[in-house]
Amino acid sequence: MKISKSQGVSNSIPTGSMADIIFLLLIFFMVTTIFKMEEGLPITLPRAETGSELERERLIHIWADRYNRVSINDKLVPLDYIDSVVQSRFEENPGLVVAFNIDHRTKYNLVSEIIEQLKEANAVNVTFVSVGDD
Repeated sequence: MKISKSQGVSNSIPTGSMADIIFLLLIFFMVTTIFKMEEGLPITLPRAETGSELERERLIHIWADRYNRVSINDKLVPLDYIDSVVQSRFEENPGLVVAFNIDHRTKYNLVSEIIEQLKEANAVNVTFVSVGDD
């Protein structure tokens, strides 16, 4: 007499409740996770007060755009000559203020190079001018 087994082995994993389990795990991790804010140094940034307009003779406007062009008082200047131009203007009037206008798409490498040129020209009074997105 031959006995045959009629039991079959199923190769499937029941996934009916897997979405419920994942949802419960997600809620568990969201509830138990601690978000630590970076402490850093306790600093207070200065706030702008009412600005005062300076007369045109006391300002040097430096403009930098995203195409690596630099202009000083509406004249294009090569990057290597910024310090000599600013220094000659400071010899004429030592109380000058440099207004540094930068396009928001300008590469930081160009901004850094201009700041280094201003340091070489001993430009101490530098202000960064921002323009709103009007």
